[in-house]
Amino acid sequence: MFQSLGARAFAVPAPVFLVGSYDRDGRANIMPAAWSGLCASHPPCLAVSLARTRWTHAAIAERHAFTVSIPDRDMAAQADFAGLISGRDEDKFAALGLTPKTAEHVDAPYVAECRAVIELRLLHTLALGSHTQYIGEIMDVKVQSRYLDADGFPDMRRLDPLLYVPLAREYWSVGQIVAKAFSVGRSVDRRAVIGGDGS
Repeated sequence: MFQSLGARAFAVPAPVFLVGSYDRDGRANIMPAAWSGLCASHPPCLAVSLARTRWTHAAIAERHAFTVSIPDRDMAAQADFAGLISGRDEDKFAALGLTPKTAEHVDAPYVAECRAVIELRLLHTLALGSHTQYIGEIMDVKVQSRYLDADGFPDMRRLDPLLYVPLAREYWSVGQIVAKAFSVGRSVDRRAVIGGDGS
């Protein structure tokens, strides 16, 4: 039996992205954003939704660029800290002992210590109640070579990305592979799924 929790911000898992930007004075800043995800394939796009009160909110609007650095499980405390203070008050990179590196394709910094990084050019802005959704076109994806598999793709086990569970307010890590996408579905017996009588 389902139990209603009401209309609340919930979807699992939510990614933990460290959104990087330069403020109007050129200072590098990061903030965690879990209200985020891929939103288009052609051109490849990713969206992050930020509260209007965030220092990063104005920075992205001014620079028309941002990055997403993907922290691993060992960076949970650093990612959480980055959301507890504002970049207007403190240099988070310095406070956390992280290295800001200027992106190659956009006017924004990323976290050099993260295993994967995405560089984005601001494409669209959408006002959504308490948040603004920034949709960025992915200009480049960078993954440290030791976290790629034999085929040259990101290895989920090695990347070990940090995940967030809304409502419970918990950080999690990934489990094990279940099946190959666009493949396992071919083994489904359609007749068994629809009851065998075409209904």
